[in-house]
Amino acid sequence: MAAMGHLGDPYALRSVADLPPPFRSVFGFRYFNSLQSECFPACFLSDVNMVISAPTGSGKTVLFELCILRLLSRFLSSEWRFNLIKGTLKTIYIAPMKALVQEKLRDWNMKLGSLGISCLEMTGDNEFYNTKSIHDADLILTTPEKFDSVSRHGIRDGGLGFFSDIALVLIDEVHLLNDPRGAALEAIVSRIKMLSRLGTMKIAPLANVRFIAVSATIPNIEDIAEWLAVPSEGIKRFGEEMRPVKLTTKVFGYAPARNDFLFERRLQSFIFDILMQHSRGKSALVFCSTRKGAQEAAQCLSQTASSLGYSNPFMKSMQQYEHLKEAALTCSDKQLQACLVHGVGYHNGGLCLKDRSVVEGLFLKGDIQILCTTNTLAHGINLPAHTVVIKSTQFFNKEKGLYVEYERSMVLQMCGRAGRPPFDDTGTIIIMTRRETVHLYENLLNGCEMVESQLLPCAVEHLNAEIVQLTVSDITLAIEWLKCSYLYIRIKKNPQHYGIKKEIPRELLEKQMKDICVEKIHELGEYGLIWTDEDGFLLKPLEPGRLMTKFYLKFDTMKLIVKASACCTLEDLLHIICHSAEITWIQLRRNEKKLLNEINADKEGRLWFHVVGANGKRKKRIQT
Repeated sequence: MAAMGHLGDPYALRSVADLPPPFRSVFGFRYFNSLQSECFPACFLSDVNMVISAPTGSGKTVLFELCILRLLSRFLSSEWRFNLIKGTLKTIYIAPMKALVQEKLRDWNMKLGSLGISCLEMTGDNEFYNTKSIHDADLILTTPEKFDSVSRHGIRDGGLGFFSDIALVLIDEVHLLNDPRGAALEAIVSRIKMLSRLGTMKIAPLANVRFIAVSATIPNIEDIAEWLAVPSEGIKRFGEEMRPVKLTTKVFGYAPARNDFLFERRLQSFIFDILMQHSRGKSALVFCSTRKGAQEAAQCLSQTASSLGYSNPFMKSMQQYEHLKEAALTCSDKQLQACLVHGVGYHNGGLCLKDRSVVEGLFLKGDIQILCTTNTLAHGINLPAHTVVIKSTQFFNKEKGLYVEYERSMVLQMCGRAGRPPFDDTGTIIIMTRRETVHLYENLLNGCEMVESQLLPCAVEHLNAEIVQLTVSDITLAIEWLKCSYLYIRIKKNPQHYGIKKEIPRELLEKQMKDICVEKIHELGEYGLIWTDEDGFLLKPLEPGRLMTKFYLKFDTMKLIVKASACCTLEDLLHIICHSAEITWIQLRRNEKKLLNEINADKEGRLWFHVVGANGKRKKRIQT
């Protein structure tokens, strides 16, 4: 295999003909681009772990495909015949969002189907898999949370037999580690590392599992490399020169208003001028933090446009106007109708499915130039635009009852919609934020933001899961598990970020890690989730701990359940469920308020329990 290709010139573009004949049809082009060519030897001619950081749209998916083909080359005969033994060498592809998983699934079913490779989607949207389909799958595509929950309670009942067949782990957008959801990714990689070291796995593919991680531009790629045991030849860092679409990025800072809500409203008045200056005549997506915000931004823009009469900058021709008038009549949302005829639309979860597809169609055809939308669009349908405007970097977090900054991966996802090839050769990103946070977003867009670990706040849940699975059966293994985490790497580099004094010497840092484990184990023991011996050395799962892991419950929710008395009423149980951490994100839709108020009024006296206020009286207006 190593004899193939032009190994003499490291800068030459590699040809698809450098691959064995059965694999060439996977790619619909003749030559790999310069990024792919530079990574070709490490991806396809070796088995080293890799971490690659490069801008969006530079062709990183092809690197995953080369690594998959490298693994599949074990099924090639000396005459280049491909004889697949189904499910015996598994690849796990992990991406932060379901939409990304589903996009890759469609792509790889088409590309790898001719080789007989079976792909299995494992997300919340697809529950139709069983032990056999997992066992037969060659490529499992999943999100961190789903793979974590599926692999949490399978070892005991033999459902995790497939784990030993994992030979390749592909991690897309590894900078997700920086977001609160990154903890699940960290947990599953630690689990795979722990299991790969077991004596029983010595002859299994898992013993030599290969990790490939790709990310946007980040400064501390070496930390991720250390975590995934990547040698120097496996670290690949590429800059903006690899971006097929040249992006202009601007971060505008605004003075604060009396409150966050008014600040959001005030930003609306700047959007029209920003679009005129940076996006004139080109398509633009305006991301707003709420459904109402998206609607109001669209109304504000369409009013400004209509006041300009024939000089409306969003209207190019009479034909476009006629199209929009016609389309508006098919929409059931009256406010949307009024915006569309001026060349502006909005798209959010409050619109019915039919209205949403009308808007998507109009935007893709170019009949509406400006689309105001919520962040859910950023990782859903592929609607790229020349310009992306992020109107405010904060959203109202209902759990905390205040405005908080978006997760970084969400901001990058929104930015990723700007200037997507082959639609444009340039793109513009505008971020509107507060003056004091301008530097944060400049760092993020310039790839200067450090990737930190998010495991510490939910380490107790993840440690409990390992105890339940019996991967951790004593305190020594608990510390070993923590040492497999990205948290361990970052605590050594930046202890202050994790609440540890900087001047602590190395040997005391080890003690600090042990203290973290002891503290989490003590909490689990205190609430009866695990059993520990008198010395606190041996660890065994108890039924409440098993239930917490099986149903992916948060520790705070489990505390409420454990504290509930055996004779609590049905109403008490409902209160426990309503106060659980898992469902605090559920939003009240505008069109549901009236119905819920009517139900709670209960004129016919059919309800057992009502929603009551602090005074114990029935609430007239339901807010949550």
